[in-house]
Amino acid sequence: MRILISNPTIVTNNQKFVGSVVINNDKITAILQGDEVLQKEYDMIIEATGLYLIPGVIDDHVHFREPGLTEKATIATESRAAAAGGVTSFMEMPNTVPQTTTPEALKEKFAIAKKDSVINYSFFFGATNTNLKYFSKLNKKRDCGIKLFMGSSTGNMLVDKQEELERIFAEAARLNMPLAVHCEESSIIAQNTKQIKEREGDDPDVKFHPVIRSTEACYKSTECAVELAKKHGTRLHVMHISTAQELELLRQPGIDRKKITAEATPAHLTFCDEDYATLGTKIKCNPAIKSKEDREALRNAVADGIVDLIGTDHAPHRMEDKIGGALKATSGMPSIQFSLLSMLQLVNAGVITIETLVDRMCHAPARIFDIDRRGYISKGCYADFVLLNPNKPHTIDKECIMSKCGWSPFEGKRFDWSVEQTWVNGECVYRNGKINEEVRGKRLTFNR
Repeated sequence: MRILISNPTIVTNNQKFVGSVVINNDKITAILQGDEVLQKEYDMIIEATGLYLIPGVIDDHVHFREPGLTEKATIATESRAAAAGGVTSFMEMPNTVPQTTTPEALKEKFAIAKKDSVINYSFFFGATNTNLKYFSKLNKKRDCGIKLFMGSSTGNMLVDKQEELERIFAEAARLNMPLAVHCEESSIIAQNTKQIKEREGDDPDVKFHPVIRSTEACYKSTECAVELAKKHGTRLHVMHISTAQELELLRQPGIDRKKITAEATPAHLTFCDEDYATLGTKIKCNPAIKSKEDREALRNAVADGIVDLIGTDHAPHRMEDKIGGALKATSGMPSIQFSLLSMLQLVNAGVITIETLVDRMCHAPARIFDIDRRGYISKGCYADFVLLNPNKPHTIDKECIMSKCGWSPFEGKRFDWSVEQTWVNGECVYRNGKINEEVRGKRLTFNR
């Protein structure tokens, strides 16, 4: 199947230009600039004048809930929501039921994705206090990395023993596997919880969530992770960074920014603590959404490269799970379908350029995790890409939501851009609001 994508504005490798892209089966075979035309026969020509073509988004941080929590979501439902949002590859977290903390559990997830996922996929292996023996069984060319919860979060996979943390960081370094870390200090959270409950009752208003899961809790844990990574030479990826103070750890002299990287989420880049008053527990997540000043610091850090990557922490729950306050309502929100659109709003607002967006959402995940031939519009890469309309404003309503949970914190938001088409391995998986159910993604591979 030979396809020509004709005349879009192409954004890749920190460049933006009008050109065309030639696809042969699942790969990009040529990039043409300006009026250059490759005179060949094509099975399909897609006229894309006025549209933007960017690489498919690679989301390094999702919770698709399967197996065991399928009342909330499945790999099938969430991969379709992802495709509708311009996401062509995902890396999923281990706090499912059962937890992905054995080789058998990891194998089961890959089998489900092969059968059900309409986009490309990989899965993190979860670290615990007792499963270091399994690390050596991981395949660094076929498994994306190791996930470590250095703080209590959904799924109860807390590792807080210093001796075990030392061993995990050292072994990840020895194996040359990325170690992706959730950083919140559980002892600080426990103390804050006790104090707030004494003053506000057993389930304080959700506005107290960032007081309980405080800046100090995030900073102390991230500080510990950075020091351990420096000590052992570990490839550390700090997930969902949420405070201005943590960013200073990444600006320290002597930090190897190729080995220590950071992610921010669209939620922390879009919302702030003022939004609890209107959105309530819909924006309750761990780590908590914090102040407007923290949000602005994160936005600036995305712009200047201190934050390397934007990943969603897509974490769907049923609405009944979100009933309650700071302690009883479940933490987490669905966001993958609207992550790209929400970040394009920052482009229109002048916060970041579209070249920066493409780097943080497409290039950086491929670069940080050494993903083979994805994340770029380049000859020889897999044909994973998105066609965007920059002049098609629309408002998000329930009818367009594809996540199984059926709600979104972005409901009612007006977006200026729209996702017109999403392509995975040279096949159109999403067009005009519909999923092509014949498409299946591939397992990601890694150049390590």
